[in-house]
Amino acid sequence: MRRRTLLGALAILPAAACSGEPDTTPSPSARPSATPTATPTPTPTSTPRPSHSPTPSASPLPTRRPSTPPPARGSATVARTLVTGLHSPWGLVFLPGGDAVLGSRDEATLTRITRDGSTSPLGHVPDVSHGGEGGLLGLALSPRFAHDRQLFCYHTTASDNRVVRGRLGPRGLVDVTPVLTGIPHGTYHNGGGLCFGPDGNLYVSTGEGGEPARAQDKSSLGGKILRVTPTGEPAAGNPFGRSPVFSFGHRNVESIAFNGRQLWAVEFGDHAYDELNAIRRGGNYGWPQTEGRTDAAGIISPAVQWPTDDAGPAGIAVADSVAWIACLTGERMYRVVLHGRTAGRPQAFFAGRYGRLRRTAFDSDGRLWLVTSNTDGRGQVRSGDDRILVLDVR
Repeated sequence: MRRRTLLGALAILPAAACSGEPDTTPSPSARPSATPTATPTPTPTSTPRPSHSPTPSASPLPTRRPSTPPPARGSATVARTLVTGLHSPWGLVFLPGGDAVLGSRDEATLTRITRDGSTSPLGHVPDVSHGGEGGLLGLALSPRFAHDRQLFCYHTTASDNRVVRGRLGPRGLVDVTPVLTGIPHGTYHNGGGLCFGPDGNLYVSTGEGGEPARAQDKSSLGGKILRVTPTGEPAAGNPFGRSPVFSFGHRNVESIAFNGRQLWAVEFGDHAYDELNAIRRGGNYGWPQTEGRTDAAGIISPAVQWPTDDAGPAGIAVADSVAWIACLTGERMYRVVLHGRTAGRPQAFFAGRYGRLRRTAFDSDGRLWLVTSNTDGRGQVRSGDDRILVLDVR
């Protein structure tokens, strides 16, 4: 099966996905001075490769595979189809009271969705430029949303990717202000994950915009997870001084979520392995020198890796130390039990049943919303696409 190009993202959940205290423990293996020993992957000299490309990989294969415990078996069943007829859905957040706000990547629109599936438009996010994997991407609510009504959006413009915030009212987003600008953009690998941590800071996941060398360049905002204040300043305690960079060496991370104090990220690989990574302060996650598990000095291996045809992890939601991961290429959802910075073996659900899967997010009733992604130009559109399914999970 040939590798298909992917997009991916994140659900931002004030209670379920972002709870506890952020992990700020430096990792000895993530020192900036450490030099990876793996053979570098050649940097493309022509058209940047998409998130998932069929070209053979030059990345080193892992030299060992740590054993993982057998999974604690879980279940996931579809309670109902909540909404149909969506176009390029991407970011999803829940408002106080239980309603949701869904963003459309290509149309740059926001839509309010009630618990019974009723929808109402909330207007456009201004200055969004759609192309390739760019557009209106991640969404996050201010931790003080009940008081300030602030909604944060990650989106592409004609010149960059950026984070903006605005006040969400009955007619949409007003008083939109840039928070963080200058994130590299490209046809591929635009990142887009947003999540407020329990420390009150905003965590932002970026892609390297199709230029792999950016991921190891700590002066670039591409191929990173960033940590900033709600006004966009580098957060106190970041590992590289007055820099927003929190971790580096990422290819394309479109979704992040907290489990207690630990931040987790799902990452698109190139030709060998997709990854679930436990994020450490100052950690180097290897791209483009490595892909998947490695013994290379100074590089942190993923907690879970998948062959790229089996995953394409686009969205992650976490509750009760279990991650639920929506996958594009693999057209399935994984359940992964988390243990500190390690993880159990993935358990798959719905393989091929609903096509490409974009987002997972827990609502206030503890049910998991699963969002499909067949209208993004890369999927096989089915009757009713795209849709939101409400799941009962354990």
